[in-house]
Amino acid sequence: MAKLRRELDDVRSIELDNAFYVEDGTWIESLTVTSNAEFDPEAVVEEISGVSLFYDSEIPTASDDLEIRRLTILANESYPFILSLVLRQEAIPNRIVLQNDDFEAVVTTRDWDQFRAMADEVQETLGEFELLSVTQNEDPGEPLDSGRLTEVLVSKLTDEQLAVLETAYENGYFDIPRETSATELADELEIAQSTASERLRTAERTLLELIYGPRE
Repeated sequence: MAKLRRELDDVRSIELDNAFYVEDGTWIESLTVTSNAEFDPEAVVEEISGVSLFYDSEIPTASDDLEIRRLTILANESYPFILSLVLRQEAIPNRIVLQNDDFEAVVTTRDWDQFRAMADEVQETLGEFELLSVTQNEDPGEPLDSGRLTEVLVSKLTDEQLAVLETAYENGYFDIPRETSATELADELEIAQSTASERLRTAERTLLELIYGPRE
């Protein structure tokens, strides 16, 4: 993932959706790559030693300035590999994403002692570890499949809804405090404010329905 990141000039994030160990440090990996610019996966992968491309597909977006691709690769991961560190401690990897040159991982452990053992190994092998948050949950969640969420979302939202969500996000509409107003958002999209607000609410409702299910 780090090697792929270095080969891409304008990448936002690389998420490890799934991985299967083959042998001798070789893994089959499914990745979701989000970039601010178009890129040729085959050409990029050819520049990386020990990596070959099996398959790639583009996830449609409403923005001309955003490209999301899903790659399936065969990669020889040199030690230490973040996923192997998590699995060695028998923890469940729920999400692993590389963003801004930092790995962020969401994992589930049985108890605090197991978590400390994993954290200590990550600190020792990678040289740095920062705990962002801890929650107690009876449901451990699905291991490494959150990347499918992106594909599901874009298939459930219309192009207009995607456009208003992406524009709102890019312009800081969801930030605290907000960096742009509803009027400025509508001006950016060149639509009426009422239309922008309606599309935004509809898109947000669709996202919530995917999580909680339709209201009765």
